[in-house]
Amino acid sequence: MDTLRALQVDAFTAEPFAGNAAGVVPNADGLDDAQMQAIANELAVSETAFFRESDEADRRVRYFTPTTEVDLCGHATVASHAHLLEDGVVDPGTHSLETNVGVLDIEVEEDGTVWMTQDRPEIREVDLDYERIADALGIDHAALEDVGADFPLAVASTGLPFLVVPVNFLEHLSAMDPDFGEIEAISDEVDATGIYAFSFDALEADSTLHGRMFAPAAGVPEDPVTGTASGATGAYLREVEAFDGEFPDEMVFEQGHFVDRPGHVRVRVAEQVRVGGRAATALDGELQVPDRDDGDDIIDATG
Repeated sequence: MDTLRALQVDAFTAEPFAGNAAGVVPNADGLDDAQMQAIANELAVSETAFFRESDEADRRVRYFTPTTEVDLCGHATVASHAHLLEDGVVDPGTHSLETNVGVLDIEVEEDGTVWMTQDRPEIREVDLDYERIADALGIDHAALEDVGADFPLAVASTGLPFLVVPVNFLEHLSAMDPDFGEIEAISDEVDATGIYAFSFDALEADSTLHGRMFAPAAGVPEDPVTGTASGATGAYLREVEAFDGEFPDEMVFEQGHFVDRPGHVRVRVAEQVRVGGRAATALDGELQVPDRDDGDDIIDATG
């Protein structure tokens, strides 16, 4: 069997065991799709980043949840590049990354902050019944209708589409009891990866909003802290002309507190959408990966 290095790196936090855990496989050139999917399932975090050589950029990455491949992942990008800086593989500066949505720029700062330039924003309003959405999230529909006039339901994407659902108060966001089957059905209907619900009624004074993200169709019932959804929501806020025309240079989105994984995403929306944050390594070990043709689906991990 081959032995590969694998890490768990927690993104959008400066401390381990907070933020959003990402799997990182720094050298995945010898793995096929089935092996990458099996490793992602074994690591059992929301996404695992597999790095490969690239003819178009400094490196190629593919992202897998425990059940499927996704085209883009913000927190795994931040986590992996923070690791590459810590490991001496990259220096502070701008690096190119080939993804399934194209080549993106990744800026790594000396203090370990990683900025990910996301894809061109696409925003489309959707005609969905507030009561149906509220029932799927397990809250009163008045919590959505109260803010719906100014902040409509929309699918927003900066590389990965999310149904953006504004909520009036934090107490309703915290009380959500999601029906994952219905969330999956709604997500499929509007061609979204999942639902990102947010409220401007945040926990911390310096935070712009508090978010929660549910993507059961992608094998992620609730994601602790979501970079791609944060970038998409930042673009959505500009589209709906939030903040009375005085759009901030930088926003801070808090997430993960209700699943005991608090984290913060920095979001900048200008000519391009960028999300940034720190990361901390929680686990560094090895995987014993079965040969492709040995019929053994078991993967042993040692830390």
